Amino acid sequence: MRITGHLVADERANAAVEMALVLPILLGIMMGAFELGNYFRSEHILLEGLRDGARYAARQSLSSYSGCTGTPGGTIEADTKNVVRTGKVSGGTDRLPYWSDAATTFTVTVSCSTTVGSQTVAGIYRDFNNSTGTFLGAPIVTVRAHLPYQSVLATYGFTGIGMSINGSAQAAVMGM
Repeated sequence: MRITGHLVADERANAAVEMALVLPILLGIMMGAFELGNYFRSEHILLEGLRDGARYAARQSLSSYSGCTGTPGGTIEADTKNVVRTGKVSGGTDRLPYWSDAATTFTVTVSCSTTVGSQTVAGIYRDFNNSTGTFLGAPIVTVRAHLPYQSVLATYGFTGIGMSINGSAQAAVMGM
């Protein structure tokens, strides 16, 4: 009885016991914050690249956008993809270290619309098509990417998160 009373009254190891109880929760919160920050950073880099790619594609020759559907002509799609990935038309290093051609779904499409939501397009973004007798909106280039997300925790052996980053950007074709 005297030994039990002595052990209960001893407070020398309280801090170690409390730390052992709190440490897993603290580490979980910290790693979650790192992971969330890395995800948002990667998403921001992808979206920044998509906006750069859309602006690049929108400033190419109008002759490359002969139709209002499909993909632009010439090397615009390949060049736009390189601008999105590296920030340069040719060469350069990937903005994200794990970005690979095989894993990324990437599209560059063109569309013409006379409406945006419930609004009718007017002014410089509207043109009369003599062959059909209808008004067409200016070509709009859309750049989309689907990129598998690489987790910070994958460095420590945690795999199988299976998340991805998706994004798109649009720009009205102005030509050069």
